[in-house]
Amino acid sequence: MARESVKARQRKREAMVAKYAEKRAALKAAGDYAALDKLPKNSSPVRLKNRCQLSGRPKGYMRQFGICRVMFRDMALDGKIPGVRKASW
Repeated sequence: MARESVKARQRKREAMVAKYAEKRAALKAAGDYAALDKLPKNSSPVRLKNRCQLSGRPKGYMRQFGICRVMFRDMALDGKIPGVRKASW
């Protein structure tokens, strides 16, 4: 499980990306790269990392569910994800 500070930093970046999205798009369309350079670094969507919504784990992220493989397995075995069950053949 990720530290709380790492998860908080990610949430802060997500909020900043959402806040500056329109302004960033307008500056890009206008080609004003000097003004783009003056925006905060964390307002760039490139700085976001896909992390598990439950544990904050950065690796093994499943985009379709928004969680990591470990949490996915636990939730699937508990029956908390509809339509998912353990394979057997």
